Order: sequence, then structure tokens, then C-alpha cells
Amino acid sequence: MKIQHIFFDLDNTLWDHRRNAYLTIKDLFEKEEIGLKYSIGFDDFHAVYHEINEKLWEDIRDGLIDKEYLRQHRFYDTFKHFGVDDEELSMYFEEHFLDKILNHNELVEGAQYILDYLKAKKYSLHIISNGFKEVTERKCILSKIDTYFQTITSADTVGVRKPRPEIFEYSLNLAGAEKENSILIGDDWIADVTGAQRFGMDVIFFDVLNENREEEELKMIKHLLQIKEYL
Repeated sequence: MKIQHIFFDLDNTLWDHRRNAYLTIKDLFEKEEIGLKYSIGFDDFHAVYHEINEKLWEDIRDGLIDKEYLRQHRFYDTFKHFGVDDEELSMYFEEHFLDKILNHNELVEGAQYILDYLKAKKYSLHIISNGFKEVTERKCILSKIDTYFQTITSADTVGVRKPRPEIFEYSLNLAGAEKENSILIGDDWIADVTGAQRFGMDVIFFDVLNENREEEELKMIKHLLQIKEYL
């Protein structure tokens, strides 16, 4: 059956979360003069934060922790790594991070072009995100891509995250789509590729981190414009 519905992951597939988070944390770091107060270099701080945050998001995806645990620990554990045991400072960073990150709304290179291209070809476009519901729609609005999408599904709405089949089922039902006429595009191997494949839905792996996965018949791109090779 011909593809009619395209489901995009949001963070790091269209909305450049890594870049926007980096800029936001740098703003907070400099405003609070963390380098001067604690003799910590920003790039070292960010590298530790990134590793901790990625692991916590994997634990959320796997159902090992909830989002409140992540919020309590990602900055706290980062500061503690550098010998700074300060819950108040950590929560200041957390609260302002979630608010201020929406001041930065850079898209992944090629995102605007490929959305225009797919919309012109009359595909129905949708978002299916593991992100927090309270920020997912605002990211789309503030980056001015919300008008491209007929539906936006956040994991918090469903109560489970990719790769669980329930979130794919919910999103397809919301869109009035069938597995056979749908495809997912995402950058997370477990959440997006494994999740879609187990659900029985076609998928394009956006290999933004150059993981160079090898799997028979896998659709894979390294730049969003390469979507044109498949759609």
C-alpha cells in the first residue's frame, strides 16, 4: 500500500534538541558564573551532563524511572560529579532549563525544506514524541513547524513511550492511519527503529550520530534531504 502518513520523531530529528540544550545550559552556566565559583569548564560540565541525561532518558524509555526522577537528578548528578552537592542550585538549573530552552528553537539542518517538500507531495504529517507533553507542542509552535502537522502525540498523553506498541497504536488511531500506509522517521535506534519494526510499521532511521547500523533492507539517512530518496 502506498505511504500516505509520515510520522516524525521530534527531538534531534526535526527540532535540534542537542544544539538548543547546549545553548540553554551555556546561558545558565554563564549567568550563574559557575566557572568562576567552582572552577568548572563549561565544555567539561556539558559533556558530563550530556552523558548523564542520555542515560536517564534511556531509563525513562525502558520504564525504570519517571520524569520526576530525571528532573531531580540530571543536573544534581552533574554538579555532584564535580564535587558540588547543592540541590537548590541543581533545581534552579532544572526549572530554568525547561523554561529557557524554548528561547532557542534551531531546527535540524534541512528540516524546513523537507517538510515543505513532503507537504507539497500531499503526505499527511504527524509527530510522535517521547518528550514531555508540556513542551512538545510549544517546541513545534515556537519553531514555526506546528502548521505542518495534523496530529502531535506526546508520550505523557498515552502513558508509555516508544518503543512500546501502545504509543504507535494511539498515534495511528489519532491520525486515522493504518500501519500499511504509514512510515516513521526517527533518530533513536531502540525507540524509533526497533519500536516501529516490532509494531509492524515501516521506518527510516536518521543516523544523525553516524552509528552506521547494518540491517538488511533498512532505510537509512544521514541528512534529512535524503528522505527524498524514499518518499
